[in-house]
Amino acid sequence: MSTDRGRLIVVSGPSGVGKSTVVAALHERHPFFFSVSVTTRRRRPGEVDGVDYRFVTPETFDRLRSSGRLLEWTEYAGHQYGTPKDPVLEQLASGNDVLLDIEVNGAAQVKAAFPEAITVFVAPPSMEALEERLRGRGDTDPEQIDRRLEIAAWQLSNARDTFDHVVVNRRVEDTVAQILRILAAPPTRADSS
Repeated sequence: MSTDRGRLIVVSGPSGVGKSTVVAALHERHPFFFSVSVTTRRRRPGEVDGVDYRFVTPETFDRLRSSGRLLEWTEYAGHQYGTPKDPVLEQLASGNDVLLDIEVNGAAQVKAAFPEAITVFVAPPSMEALEERLRGRGDTDPEQIDRRLEIAAWQLSNARDTFDHVVVNRRVEDTVAQILRILAAPPTRADSS
């Protein structure tokens, strides 16, 4: 066990931008503890409880939130999402880097509580590319896609003011390489593209 405290790394971005793919590829090249979020939304085809998310009832989520057991939480597209606090704090104290793949509102909460956190916003190459990705997934109804695109436009317009780094996800390999450069650099607030 290391005596150095681990780093808290927050990756966020609009729905459909490819965060999960980027995080999975990043995990192959940089060791970190991946914090599994809890959510009240239904499981999508292919998702595994405890791996992709911990799927809970709204009542269970409310108990976690009210008892202070969430590091951050937010509501997105009618569902609640949150990060269990204890595993994150334990891993950081053990010297392990911790990565959170969370929504923008949650990222802002984490940055407020942990100013030293490294925050990375993954942006799409364009809104058209994002729309194509969302529609191509086939797991969201058209009304929800339109709402997610509205939210994404707002997130993009505020990303550079909210996050330490903004990385455009044109190709997963390039995005991962940019994030690795961010993690290798001395701590500063700098934008990437």
